[in-house]
Amino acid sequence: MALKCGIVGLPNVGKSTLFNCLSNAKAQAANFPFCTTDPNVGTITVPDERLNRLSSLVKPLNIVPTTVEIVDIAGLVKGASKGEGLGNKFLGNIRECNAILHVLRCFDDPNVVHVDGQVNPVRDKEIIDTELQLKDLESVEAKLKKFEKPAKTGIDKEAVKTYNVLQKVKDVLESGQSARAAKLEENETPYVADLHLLTIKPVLYVCNVDEASAKTGNGHVEAVREAVKGEDAEILIITAQMESEIAALETYEEKQMFLADMGLDEPGVNKLIKAAYKLLKLETYFTAGEKEVRAWTITHGMKAPQAAGVIHTDFEKGFIKAEVIGYNDYISLGSESACRDAGKLRIEGKEYVVNDGDVMHFRFNV
Repeated sequence: MALKCGIVGLPNVGKSTLFNCLSNAKAQAANFPFCTTDPNVGTITVPDERLNRLSSLVKPLNIVPTTVEIVDIAGLVKGASKGEGLGNKFLGNIRECNAILHVLRCFDDPNVVHVDGQVNPVRDKEIIDTELQLKDLESVEAKLKKFEKPAKTGIDKEAVKTYNVLQKVKDVLESGQSARAAKLEENETPYVADLHLLTIKPVLYVCNVDEASAKTGNGHVEAVREAVKGEDAEILIITAQMESEIAALETYEEKQMFLADMGLDEPGVNKLIKAAYKLLKLETYFTAGEKEVRAWTITHGMKAPQAAGVIHTDFEKGFIKAEVIGYNDYISLGSESACRDAGKLRIEGKEYVVNDGDVMHFRFNV
């Protein structure tokens, strides 16, 4: 599915180092601003222990994980909404993403230049928030002007609805909050969908800390936590430099030894990828057979025919029924045949909402 998470932040906060850990597409990483001038796109494998467990039972010829796209976007500076720095190019690249991973520098190191001369992640967050909010306000005001006259007459009911939703978002933006704070209802979002608002996108704040703070965080992280507590957003702590060292190790065993020495259970990038997947409201179902065990990406709430269409459009067009086994049932009973014998294989129709982890086969006719 063509959904993307964009890594954003001020210049020199660790975005490209982090991207390099996530992807085989290596972005240049250097100690000066605007090192990244074009967005780098990486297709990232989503770590999922369920896929491994299913594969250990089925023993297929091939194992195919699911993926998510991560985009490393050029660093932003104050005034970007007015074209400063890489301004409009940067904002355009964010507009194409479905969710935002906002990297904040939460470590002190005199050898790594900060674009504003001093480490202050809350200020850095506010700089980017302000620039994105100003750009969104510009978009909302332009559309409001188009609907102001027809809305005031009251004749065109759709124009009235559009105007009211736009005004709701405008009020929030003018108060210095992101469009997410408007908390639009599902029936209101279509009225602003065409604007591709930057601050309405879901966001995960990634606190890039030093090695000593990898497990518990530090004062900078606590300041960020306090600053975002009123937002519908999550925080993830990661040490980009340490993650790059882990990524450079050649074998799984070497990586596990490194993690054990650091007192960590898994690489931070694994947690980040899973968080990005969740941020995009993505879920996974599986197909399992002797030839292949495969993870398929769907959006939360997707029904069986649409899930079948992820494999091939013909599956959706000719959908008849879905054979479904719950993941836990499959693991506890050990095979499809055992699930069938135990009555744990269900036949579901077109209205079935797929659960995360379902193991499925589709019946279709084209």
